[in-house]
Amino acid sequence: MAQRRPHIVRIAALAWPILIGQLAVIANGVIDTAMTSRFSATDLAALALGASIYVSIFVGLNGVLQALSPVVGQLFGAKRFDAIGFEVKQGTWLALFLSCVGCLVLLFPQPFLALAHASPELSAKATLYLRILALALPATLGFRIYASLNTALARPKMVMAIQIAALLLKVPLNALFIFGGSGLPALGGPGCAMATAVTAWLSLLAGLLILRTAPFYRAFGLFGTGFVAPQWIAQRSLLKLGIPMGLSYLIEVTAFTFMAIFITRLGDTAVAGHQITANFGTVLYMLPLSIASATGTLVAQAIGARNFETARRIGYAGIRLAAVLSATIGVAVWLARDAIVHAYTPNETIVATAMPLFLFIGFYQLFDAIQVTTAFVLRAYKVAIVPTLMYAIALWGVGLGGGYLLGLDPFGVSPAAVRGAAGFWLGNSASLALVAAGLLWYLRVIQRRKF
Repeated sequence: MAQRRPHIVRIAALAWPILIGQLAVIANGVIDTAMTSRFSATDLAALALGASIYVSIFVGLNGVLQALSPVVGQLFGAKRFDAIGFEVKQGTWLALFLSCVGCLVLLFPQPFLALAHASPELSAKATLYLRILALALPATLGFRIYASLNTALARPKMVMAIQIAALLLKVPLNALFIFGGSGLPALGGPGCAMATAVTAWLSLLAGLLILRTAPFYRAFGLFGTGFVAPQWIAQRSLLKLGIPMGLSYLIEVTAFTFMAIFITRLGDTAVAGHQITANFGTVLYMLPLSIASATGTLVAQAIGARNFETARRIGYAGIRLAAVLSATIGVAVWLARDAIVHAYTPNETIVATAMPLFLFIGFYQLFDAIQVTTAFVLRAYKVAIVPTLMYAIALWGVGLGGGYLLGLDPFGVSPAAVRGAAGFWLGNSASLALVAAGLLWYLRVIQRRKF
């Protein structure tokens, strides 16, 4: 235990600003849900549907860009500072290309909306929401480059500060665009997207200003080193790691996206209850995610410095820390579920729909913590292809496929207790347990084989 404590302290010191920053980001979704629920149930359902689609697109593209973190982390550990600026510039070119692809999908979301069998009014509101978010996507991906660089350098505090400032600005902007005022019409759910676009561009500008003026970044040659065109060798290296990383994120998020789409078939109340549960589950996920990010950063730096035994010890210390904390919080959430759901909405019908689903939040916290932390450790070793295949089999096959069979019961054999949204949540929980076990096994294989 004495040997593990220094690693846990280092992980915690890096994780807490990442956690606060991520909570600020997720709080945007909480605020969107809470404020829109007070506008109308239809707008809340449109928000749930539109946000599920947007998150799938953003997280997939964002995951590709996160390949920059282990690359920069290993370069920083090896003290190859001159190469960091080149990699950041190549990552910026990649972000521009991904923005074009993502915006095209957001502007024409009809294939996704058709799967939901949504009403014309619900579909129209979700379409407007997604088209407004096309304005925000380039800025959010650009800010991801800034955040990935700072995380890899173990300097996440300014990222946290910008994310908190964006949250504070989001509240009044939401109120203005959702409910109308100062000559602007009430947009309802799509008003959240308008507020997101404004804060996203301001955040990106703040990050660029810091990179341009802070003395710490001069050693990396981010500015003043001339124009660097996109180079295929560098792009291929980022994509080789980034595509499977992005796919793993996409698989994980689309499991929830299609849950929302299929649950929409059960009616507005069912999907609203699911949205509250999923939103709060996402908030809780930020704790293991921040520990995973901190652990992955320190492991990558240790690998770059060729300290492989230290990298191994840091990795397992992070996994244990995330598992213990998440299991404890899962129990606490189950005990406080009534107060939590009522904090989201005063609508007792939606409350009654959401309450049974909180059992699954308490249940899968442990498995979710183990799988995400282990995945980040594997990425620090630049290993992503096999984990992505595990995600696909577990989350799409067992999770979404099993959830569809249990929740919608197409063959009329599902037990009554797990029909509806509960069936989808049960399938998802089982899939997370499966992928957690698989990733732990594969981490041991990689460490024995290569390091």
